[in-house]
Amino acid sequence: MLVSNNTYVAPQYFILNGIPGLERVHVWISLPLCTMYIISLVGNLGLVYLIFCEESLHRPMYFFLAMLSLIDLLTCTTTLPKALCIFWFNLKEINFHACLVQMFFVHGFTGVESGVLMLMALDRYVAICYPLRYAAILTNPIIVKAGLATFLRGVLLMMPFPFLVKRLPFCQSNIISHTYCDHMSVVKLSCASIKVNIIYGLMVALLIGVFDICCISVSYTMILRAVVSLSSSDARQKAFSTCTAHISAIMITYVPALFTLFTHRFGGHTIPPSIHIIVANLYLLLPPTLNPIVYGVKTKQIRDSVIKFLQGNKGASSSKTT
Repeated sequence: MLVSNNTYVAPQYFILNGIPGLERVHVWISLPLCTMYIISLVGNLGLVYLIFCEESLHRPMYFFLAMLSLIDLLTCTTTLPKALCIFWFNLKEINFHACLVQMFFVHGFTGVESGVLMLMALDRYVAICYPLRYAAILTNPIIVKAGLATFLRGVLLMMPFPFLVKRLPFCQSNIISHTYCDHMSVVKLSCASIKVNIIYGLMVALLIGVFDICCISVSYTMILRAVVSLSSSDARQKAFSTCTAHISAIMITYVPALFTLFTHRFGGHTIPPSIHIIVANLYLLLPPTLNPIVYGVKTKQIRDSVIKFLQGNKGASSSKTT
């Protein structure tokens, strides 16, 4: 960083410092993170493959689940390989523009993930409240348009972040106390006012997070009313059981996200930075790791498809041996 005649030059690179204060146990911290990453890769790729190959899963609910799995994979792949390089090989440097690209993808993919969870809630609403019109309402063109709109919303709203950061002067430290480049961690290094960045960040949080949570809440309020009105207790249990996996996915995604958001805004001086960073990593890793497991355990159609797939492979291998 050069400063001459009040002109600031952007740093060539940032230093990602990992988890400050826990440098001695970086290798041990990396082991569960790496295990979770491997589970997320296997689980989500397996789930997408299963939905693609199994004709009985060619339904809107599972198409949205495939979208969620792909976004989860992209989100954790954007950050974890670099984090493991920090923990294992002490490779802490990241190019300034690479940092901006990582920032864009991290926030963009998390925004798209929130939108897909909202679409899945609307899918459950239509399936339970309008079961006879489900196939007519959620046609393949509607699913494609909804998925594309969700993707474009995440991309377009996150696109200004790198430009807002690039305009800032960085005349202080270039050390980021984090394992990846997120918006707030980077802008805190600037020696100029970051009010515009903070205001835009809050606006995006309202347009994506609050809007999606409100839509999910309204959907499940209507679902609850429809389920309670059913005369049979078995019918009520069966109807609501189709939502349990999605409710679990919502909790897994939003609880760490809200913790990260509120502690960044209001609890920055009371909570140790290491806790911030660990939760921020879990926020990106927990959904990709747990969602395939939750859906595999709680969704009968997926369990049956997995058993059918395994039995088919077992039968094919035994026929080859004979």
